[in-house]
Amino acid sequence: MTIVETLDPQNSEETRVDRDALRAAIGNRAIVLVGMMGSGKSAVGRRLATKLGLPFVDADTEIETAAGMTIPEIFAQRGEADFRNGERRVISRILVTRAPLVLATGGGAYMNAETRARIADLGISIWLKAEPDVLMRRVRKRSNRPLLQTANPEETLRAMLGEREPIYALAELTLVSRDEPIDVVVTAAIAALDRLLRDTPDRDRKPAP
Repeated sequence: MTIVETLDPQNSEETRVDRDALRAAIGNRAIVLVGMMGSGKSAVGRRLATKLGLPFVDADTEIETAAGMTIPEIFAQRGEADFRNGERRVISRILVTRAPLVLATGGGAYMNAETRARIADLGISIWLKAEPDVLMRRVRKRSNRPLLQTANPEETLRAMLGEREPIYALAELTLVSRDEPIDVVVTAAIAALDRLLRDTPDRDRKPAP
């Protein structure tokens, strides 16, 4: 099931969510944020985790810790294929051993079928969807994007988005991320999670600890 949210700063629905009931409905699952670089997964994830009383983990940070080098260094020294294999293993380990939590994944992580299956089994996926111009404005602020080290980064990003969007669309929830305060996105995420779990009362889930 996919619910597309248009973010509205005036939307106060989140204030009516019973946080304790929502946390119980989430149980031992992970809330997994997927989407393109620059979509706000880490920033939204941290705030969402705080709101839900859950730990937050950034998969890219965990990958760098496991490898003992930065992601650009992994790409340069080992190549993308090696990075993707490590990414898949790290995300699987996090989901199996550290849930419940909020997990922000790298832009390419959800492209892996094994990772998608693991997320579907142990978590709830949320796609943070943003338009190309929004993504470019955000990614220009950082130079550590190995896949955008091309002659035309904007063209590269648009091509990547075209390839990845049909896969991102498989996520259970979709939030449209615009240039709005993080709390607006978090509010929409909480409301969408609450509706998803209320609308599927017989959904298979483990109880919260």
